[in-house]
Amino acid sequence: MVTYAAVDLLDEIAYLAAVLHWPLDTLLDLEHADRARFVAAARALVEGAEDEGARS
Repeated sequence: MVTYAAVDLLDEIAYLAAVLHWPLDTLLDLEHADRARFVAAARALVEGAEDEGARS
């Protein structure tokens, strides 16, 4: 059985909490694959906003 590194889990949870403002219990209830999708989507949103800001 492979376990997900606690540091990686905490990094993902912290990132999603900061970007999406979801409560901890909601974030911890996410399955790994779902959490990874939300991290990717949130990063795309943040990067898109940063790109827009750089162009202004």
